[in-house]
Amino acid sequence: MKQLLSLFLLLSCLLGPVSAEDGSRLWLRQSTDAHAQITAPRQSPTLNIAVRELKQAWKGLPVTLVLKKDKQLSPEGFRIRQVNGKLTVTSPSETGLLYAAYHLIRLQEMRNFGKPSETDLEITENPAYDLRILNHWDNLDRSIERGYAGKSLWNWEELPGTLSDRYEAYARANASIGINATVLNNVNASSKILSAEYLEKVKALADIFRPYGIKVYLSINFASPMQLGGLSTADPLDKDVIAWWKQKAKEIYRTIPDFGGFLVKANSEGQPGPCDFNRTHAEGANMLADALKPYKGIVMWRAFVYSPTDADRAKQAYLEFQPLDGQFRDNVIVQIKNGPVDFQPREPYSPLFGAMPRTPQMVEFQITQEYLGFSNHLAYLAPMWEEFFDFVKPASLKAIAGVANIGTDTNWCGHPFAQANWYAFGRMAWNPSLTSGTIAEEWLKQTFFDASNPKHAPIAYEIHNMMMESREAVVDYMMPLGLHHLFAWGHHYGPEPWCDVPGARPDWMPSYYHKADKQGIGFDRSHTGSNATAQYPDSLCHLYDDIRTCPDEYLLWFHHAPWGHTMQSGRTLWDELCYRYDHGVQQVRSFQKKWDLAENYIDAERFKDVQSRLKIQARDAVWWKDACLLYFQEFSGMRAPYEVERPIHELDDLKQVKLPIDNHECPTPKMLNERR
Repeated sequence: MKQLLSLFLLLSCLLGPVSAEDGSRLWLRQSTDAHAQITAPRQSPTLNIAVRELKQAWKGLPVTLVLKKDKQLSPEGFRIRQVNGKLTVTSPSETGLLYAAYHLIRLQEMRNFGKPSETDLEITENPAYDLRILNHWDNLDRSIERGYAGKSLWNWEELPGTLSDRYEAYARANASIGINATVLNNVNASSKILSAEYLEKVKALADIFRPYGIKVYLSINFASPMQLGGLSTADPLDKDVIAWWKQKAKEIYRTIPDFGGFLVKANSEGQPGPCDFNRTHAEGANMLADALKPYKGIVMWRAFVYSPTDADRAKQAYLEFQPLDGQFRDNVIVQIKNGPVDFQPREPYSPLFGAMPRTPQMVEFQITQEYLGFSNHLAYLAPMWEEFFDFVKPASLKAIAGVANIGTDTNWCGHPFAQANWYAFGRMAWNPSLTSGTIAEEWLKQTFFDASNPKHAPIAYEIHNMMMESREAVVDYMMPLGLHHLFAWGHHYGPEPWCDVPGARPDWMPSYYHKADKQGIGFDRSHTGSNATAQYPDSLCHLYDDIRTCPDEYLLWFHHAPWGHTMQSGRTLWDELCYRYDHGVQQVRSFQKKWDLAENYIDAERFKDVQSRLKIQARDAVWWKDACLLYFQEFSGMRAPYEVERPIHELDDLKQVKLPIDNHECPTPKMLNERR
């Protein structure tokens, strides 16, 4: 017993104290007792924040903040110079100085930058995009569509009078990673958000966010002139409708002078839009853009449409929007999801990118894990976004948006590692050339590990590898080789490839996408099928159209492949499918082992939280593997390879599983235990 106690004390000395954590501090966990020497220009709310942050956290050289115009810097850019033991930060704007302060602190946490012994150096940072925006799918009743971390942060009932400390903490977290805008409400918008009552509530939030360089935007309901204004139409060419929107814009900017503009979901999933009045998306967007133009506001018009005018849902956005190229006002940006269907664990990029050279475009990523295990599964998403930028050049985009994963949970995002996706989105929005590995390293060292402690390095390396492998693992145990939308009816959490709801839209059914039969599996989007490959540039069209050259990761997205088709590995398609599903399961089990190595390096609260969620993920991975392979085996009639782990479920039992959730909530461990 004495020997065990001595060993425990020795380990404690070697590892250092691991204090309690609840995750609420995110990646901003620096000590607050540095009391650095800071010299700054005239005081202002934004500069006060920059000075306060550095005074509390900076341990290096004395810092001089200088507001200096520099033609080589964008308005929010900054330059950091270290010369002869003096550190100077310059920027054309106060917001740029605030970003510089956070960057200095990040560098310090990464490698103790700012010591007198270091050589002279210069760092210049300019954001890739002027608009780096979070989209909240929050409803006025505080529910969140695709929200898996509690209720909405915005307590509309208490605003504008009662202001939560979380509002400023939210703004601080966003500013620390360069996010400069937020859409407060769901794209399935209530027109009430534009009422005078709610505009005062929005103003209260805008006033808190402003010193952190964050502008507020709103999602609007296109039928607001009818629902809120009592008009008989919302026709964008009707003079009364035009006048209503102009007056509403005037009211908004009188209340919130730096209001950013509108996000619009129109003629999609039942939302009203200009097509209801035989007008085009361009005519609808331009009417709103004209109303915002005097105030320098913008319209972000979403291209997420899939009305069934074509047999292939993946083609719809291109068919509706590409002919409108050049018809949008210059203060309209067409916002396009990264893939052509809907935030699947893996999709090819949307062919609409690059197909409208005369129209500003922005990408919409999903930070919240709607199709990747909600907040129960570890899935680091930066590799997915990096993959997107391999095909779509960052310079071709005007802005970048991300659907937020933030709620009232103490740790903000549900899963402790889901914070990494919020962090990664901000960093990649600022600089899309950053690698996902670099961003993961930054986040880990600011969130879990001490970069200055060499004893932390080996375990940090293992957890970094776990993060980098996590998204691919989810693809493998859910929908490998280009399979997509195999989810259960009513939620996007569990598998139900057999789902068949009488009277439901075909493109809401998994069979619409996997098309499994005795011959094979997959959606034929080649020239012999829907010809969706023709929407891509010639080089990719030829690559994807030929089953012999189509990359394995997209094979079943673009082809209905025979079960015996020879894959690049030399295996048959059926065998490869089995190996991929099994590999995903084994990967998650390896994550459990890697995480257990971190127990003595990480506070008990967060360690146990992640450990518990990895157990859920491991069981879910087996659920997915068994459900999909047992179901598809009914069509292939082929045996699983000997090396693949055998199922532990019966298909008939799996077909009885019904989780009592929808897309507003994450299943609890109790629910998941009871499914069996």
